[in-house]
Amino acid sequence: MPELPEVESLKNELQKAVINKKIVAADIYAPRVIRQPSAGDFKRQLAGAAITRVLRRAKLLILELSNGKSLTVHLKMTGQLIYPGGNKDARVSFRLSDGKRLDFCDRRLFGELRLLDDWKSLQFVKDLGPEPSELDLPRFKEMLSRRKTKIKPLLMDQTFISGVGNLYAAEALFRARIHPERPAQSLTLPEAKCLLQALNKTLAEAIKHKGSSVDQYLRLSGEPGDYVRYHKVYDRQGKPCFVCHSPIRRTSLGGRGTYFCPRCQR
Repeated sequence: MPELPEVESLKNELQKAVINKKIVAADIYAPRVIRQPSAGDFKRQLAGAAITRVLRRAKLLILELSNGKSLTVHLKMTGQLIYPGGNKDARVSFRLSDGKRLDFCDRRLFGELRLLDDWKSLQFVKDLGPEPSELDLPRFKEMLSRRKTKIKPLLMDQTFISGVGNLYAAEALFRARIHPERPAQSLTLPEAKCLLQALNKTLAEAIKHKGSSVDQYLRLSGEPGDYVRYHKVYDRQGKPCFVCHSPIRRTSLGGRGTYFCPRCQR
């Protein structure tokens, strides 16, 4: 699933590509991905509206429109936004005033598009925890001290911290030298500091390299993100640790595969 760096990269690219362009029409080929309102109302209310601003909250993209509404895009597992589009596999294709298309593609149809008066009213948004960059050390340590949960699944809990998923939780824990099965409340203040710094540094580096193209994620241009080259543990089972050369291990936590170094991470 695209995480904060992938969605932030798309946001930055959309800002350059589609701001002030009008949505002439929306061609809907898979009504299932339109969650609000009905597909017919979705088409009618979009027609003629210009895209005035692009925002991101956690893993949610928000395109604010000149008619006061907001188009929200949740990519979920396999969603993609491609511009210029014209893809035969598009689930929804937005015809823009520049004569090009912005395509929403989603092989597994898990993604969600909504047209809303107030995107902040979404329960999903209301339930989100702070993003790592919004936290200082005292607050982060206090949050950890209340939780007995294993640290890796906790970092993936969007109500605890938002924007971080399986990939970047594993990468940040490796950089902080913290074992993914450690109880959150067991982290010392220095460890909490290392982890918060690792989260922010890892996310910033991933944004710089336009995200990680694992599974179905692609940049707006359709090109892959480049951060895969910099992964330290994710999807490296059996390969040598870059620090101690021990084989990277894979285990399952909270129903998700996680990668770690058994020697470096304690």
